[in-house]
Amino acid sequence: MPKLGVNIDHIATLRQQRKIGYPSIIEAAKIVESCGAHQVTVHLREDRRHIQDEDVLQLKKILKIPFNLEMSLNNEIVEFALKVKPDEVCIVPERRQELTTEGGLDLEKNYKRVKSVVSQLKQRGIIVSLFIEPEIKSVLLAKELGADAVELHTGRYSLCKVGTKKFYFELNRIKKASKIVIEQGLILNAGHGLDYNNVKYISIIKGMNTLNIGFSIVARAVFVGLEKAIKEMLKLVTV
Repeated sequence: MPKLGVNIDHIATLRQQRKIGYPSIIEAAKIVESCGAHQVTVHLREDRRHIQDEDVLQLKKILKIPFNLEMSLNNEIVEFALKVKPDEVCIVPERRQELTTEGGLDLEKNYKRVKSVVSQLKQRGIIVSLFIEPEIKSVLLAKELGADAVELHTGRYSLCKVGTKKFYFELNRIKKASKIVIEQGLILNAGHGLDYNNVKYISIIKGMNTLNIGFSIVARAVFVGLEKAIKEMLKLVTV
């Protein structure tokens, strides 16, 4: 049965509109815990558009469930992660002009840098995941680079209307990649764009470990509250 990691970046997005201290990331994290979710995820971006360094430090102190930090290969961010020692790190690509992460890591292009960062993080006892496209070649490279886990990018899948030919094409790509992930002995995670309509098809993939979901939960919380939004997603993910 998959676990649910709740990404609370967009609680911070709302806070940063006024920069007056609320809504509180810490309060949000405590709600995530109390609802029975399995992990808290945040992305410390280079431009600090939402999550701030202090948020990461405070979350590390108070969380009783695993803490997953998404981050780029930026030197400053890597050094910060080595200092903080989150339970898990997911290395993601990052471009300043993007609204959100637009695709998986180019492992061939960044081979040496990724290998170095993976090694540094693992030496600190941090579980390392690589955010990749659902492609067999990328899975094999992730294994070669020493990653403990991969998070398959579900962005293209999530943009498809459920039930269409394109939807099933993207779903099949994810299933094929997932099979190779398990065969390679890697932890299988997935995320990006998953919502209340499309998540169940990903959650039932054999071997799925954790689904990291943020925007759709926070958006739903605007109308029903964060606690109810998380519990509704938990029912879909863990059934």
